[in-house]
Amino acid sequence: MAELDLDNEFLGQGDSGASSTFPQQCSALRKNGFVMLKGRPCKIVEMSTSKTGKHGHAKVHMVGIDIFTGKKYEDICPSTHNMDVPVVRRFEMQLIDIDDGFCTLMDDKGETRGDLRVPEGALGQQLQKDFDDGKELLCTVLKACTEECIVGTKVNTAA
Repeated sequence: MAELDLDNEFLGQGDSGASSTFPQQCSALRKNGFVMLKGRPCKIVEMSTSKTGKHGHAKVHMVGIDIFTGKKYEDICPSTHNMDVPVVRRFEMQLIDIDDGFCTLMDDKGETRGDLRVPEGALGQQLQKDFDDGKELLCTVLKACTEECIVGTKVNTAA
């Protein structure tokens, strides 16, 4: 999976019951922002706008990388039309245990969950190694739409 820089001003704080997406005019979308392409939450890596043609609208061509799978998606949309933008949230949880490929994590309220997989690739290997070495770790969890995954870790210096 391609490494994505997910630090972004569009990272929102969605409340429970809030919609997982919101509409935004295509011309207002920006590179490094987020957009739903083919039903998947993506980070925009490329954007270009064509001139107004004989049928009226300028068209925006977007290329995005799925923030969970790393798969590349493309779409073309008239600049005046709305596109769905995912509400993307990032938060940290303390790693308690790793069992059978799943992480047990605790949030700042003391509630635990064990439904997130150890990430694949170098991040997952480093997470497992640091945990086996007895380090107290904080996992950065990314949430968009109905999906969540661990996108980073760091040593908990507050412990």
